[in-house]
Amino acid sequence: MLRAGQRERTEDELLLTARVVDLVDRAPRNLFFTGKGGVGKTSVACAVALALAARGRRVLLVSTDPASNLSEVLGTKLGPAAREVAGAPGLWALDVDPEAAARAWRERVVGPYRGVLPEAAVRSIEEQLSGACTTEIAAFDEFSKLLGEPGATEPYDHVVFDTAPTGHTLRLLELPAAWTDFLAKGAGSASCLGPLAGLAAQRERFDGSRRALVDRTRTAVVLVSRAETASLREAERARRELSSLGITRLELVLNGLFVARDLADPVAVAMAARGVEALAAMPSLLAGLPRTELPLRPWGLVGLDALRTLFDGDAAAIPLPASVDADAAEPIPPLSHWIAALAEGGHGVILTMGKGGVGKTTVAVNVAVALARLGHAVHLTTTDPAAHVVDALGEAVEGVRVSRIDPAAETKAYADEVLATAGAGLDAAGRGLLEEDLRSPCTEEVAVFRAFARVVDEGAAGFVVIDTAPTGHTLMLLDAAEAYHREVLRTEGAAPEAVRRLLPRLRDPVFTKILLVTLPEATPVHEAAALQRDLERAGIRPFAWVLNQSLVPLAVTDPVLRRRRSDEQRFHDEVRGLAARVALVPWVASRAGARLDLFATP
Repeated sequence: MLRAGQRERTEDELLLTARVVDLVDRAPRNLFFTGKGGVGKTSVACAVALALAARGRRVLLVSTDPASNLSEVLGTKLGPAAREVAGAPGLWALDVDPEAAARAWRERVVGPYRGVLPEAAVRSIEEQLSGACTTEIAAFDEFSKLLGEPGATEPYDHVVFDTAPTGHTLRLLELPAAWTDFLAKGAGSASCLGPLAGLAAQRERFDGSRRALVDRTRTAVVLVSRAETASLREAERARRELSSLGITRLELVLNGLFVARDLADPVAVAMAARGVEALAAMPSLLAGLPRTELPLRPWGLVGLDALRTLFDGDAAAIPLPASVDADAAEPIPPLSHWIAALAEGGHGVILTMGKGGVGKTTVAVNVAVALARLGHAVHLTTTDPAAHVVDALGEAVEGVRVSRIDPAAETKAYADEVLATAGAGLDAAGRGLLEEDLRSPCTEEVAVFRAFARVVDEGAAGFVVIDTAPTGHTLMLLDAAEAYHREVLRTEGAAPEAVRRLLPRLRDPVFTKILLVTLPEATPVHEAAALQRDLERAGIRPFAWVLNQSLVPLAVTDPVLRRRRSDEQRFHDEVRGLAARVALVPWVASRAGARLDLFATP
């Protein structure tokens, strides 16, 4: 019998549920969920883990994302040790804390040398281990225990990994092969991580991780995407790169699919059409993967009850709260309201920061265009390996120069520079050791960091708008700036001037203005709040928050969108309490990534 307000499920909805059941039924022991930031990897990973546990399996859910929000989504405070999730029998979860892992890694490497080597030598090793690349390899070390040591997860039937955004994940998955090869060629020398003996001890575990990743009977990687062009493009890139690594058991989850229920609502019709257009252009090999389709839910997927609805195809009847059409007491101004303040001084750096998938690239592009309209010369660039600023900009705009920090090109240029300077006076054996060290995966981190400092330096002569990487990458970048700055002060060495000036400039609110971009949803807002706290600890205060893709300024009648619009208001109020300035960007009925008119009133 149907409940009040409920309707019979359509054939499509029954098929949807069947597909979800198939995903859970065929799950191997190890499941990875990856994709472009903001596509719902954590929600889908949690929902699958819950479904497996509900079938009587013992499941371990792990986050390897440096910007993890697993604790909030599950409603259980997590740490580096597995903890049973309250209200979910059979489900345990843990967060790999990159900073804690890095501290433990440093001590494992440095500890044996304390009291043996001179204090200056110990300090030198510690400095080598202070960079962002150490944080990444230390986090991977924790991850490899779970994947490469059979005894580490023996009590569990399944291990579900909620991984970081795609660019970061691909680097993580490449590490077993990269570090195994590096250790084989360089054992006994020193790397940017310090003595290689500290790495060689992990070789067997890394080999085990690599074998598990390519074993189709044990491991599947699930590419999570939205029905959006940029998201699908990123999923296809991941498919190609994972296949090249020998990881061939891949599946696709299309999350947040929206079907308009009120065809008289132009916003709903446009939103649905945009999804259909993106799916029609999906690359054929990606479209050929085993696929699970999940509908857009009218509520945030935070908490166990909400997560369990993700796999329920019978949620079409949506009760609307009484306050569904309530408006904000005081409208938030549009982003155009703050353009004059961003342009004050005639030069400087503007950074867009926030959780992956919140629209940092779109905001960066539109700020750059707005500054150019005011007559300023603007350099628009990105440090995000998954960003597509050129696509978002569209046609060329007078006054806007576009670039991308290319990790491969920067790494080659940096290696060439080191060989030409530090390697100039070395004999053949010494130069060979230096070349080996420069082949380590850490060299890219240093090279990209130097390029970032160089771009920031351009803000002294004009405007630079930087679309930064997702939150975890951004914090690693700033950590690198702090570590590098400390080293310059300690040694008074010949660091490039751009590097020497970087941290003071990031801390200067006149020179650097940070826009924290978020969506009016729980996880993006709370993650932006955590990022703001981290920035403040580094002496950096954001200029403004940007609430992106908001439905509040729009008149919507579709029941799903009305419910989502109503739920937004509490996040608007929360952001007002966190930010010195707030700007609102409405959802627009155009292709994802298209330029907005910042001077239009919502």
